[in-house]
Amino acid sequence: MNVHAEIRESLPDGAEEAALLLQVWLSPAFPVGGFAYSHGLESAIDAGDVTDAETLKQWLTDLVEHGSARNDMVLLAAAWRAARQGDFDAAAGVNELALALSPSRERLLETLSQGNAFMTAARAAFSCDAVERFAVATTDAAYPVALGVTAAGHDVPLEATCRAWGLAFVAALVSAAVRLGPIGQTDGQKIVAALLPALIRCAAIAAVSTLDDLGSAAIRSDIASMRHETQYSRLFRS
Repeated sequence: MNVHAEIRESLPDGAEEAALLLQVWLSPAFPVGGFAYSHGLESAIDAGDVTDAETLKQWLTDLVEHGSARNDMVLLAAAWRAARQGDFDAAAGVNELALALSPSRERLLETLSQGNAFMTAARAAFSCDAVERFAVATTDAAYPVALGVTAAGHDVPLEATCRAWGLAFVAALVSAAVRLGPIGQTDGQKIVAALLPALIRCAAIAAVSTLDDLGSAAIRSDIASMRHETQYSRLFRS
């Protein structure tokens, strides 16, 4: 038996399908327009807060361990559990909280634009009862909440969803940094690799967290997203 066959046999039933769904939903090819957003990173680079691979790694580590990436995973988990329980009023409440927690106009635009685009694509290609009921219960969708509901509706495990979300978040910002110039592609991949242990830990914690565990201490990132609103020259929408 080859290694790949051993891995497949060790996976729980449905794990391969779940992994494929997460790859599809969080692929850059999935039409949410994630390439247009830098999450305030463009402003941080312009201000000199992020200048090289080391400062970018620390910036992203703070977001994963203490900032918006962590909060998004907690919100995703709450939405996933609500959808699994068939409580779409609760899922809508998580969605409202996610939108209210956006610290700037551009962060709200970022989560709304991608969340609504995700729901449009999910309803067209991956519709299920949970997705349709959530669409009825809400007008606008926060991106991590939309993913959480969709994953629950397709029986994709929560912790795996959180891990995939976190990795996609980091990969998108690394890609933005490469386009903005302070790092190259190889350094970008080194940063992604270095952050994998933190992403795994954060996903495991988020999967057992509640909304009471929400909280952020990545204040400079929030300020960067506010400053970006008036930045004179920019490539990204946030």
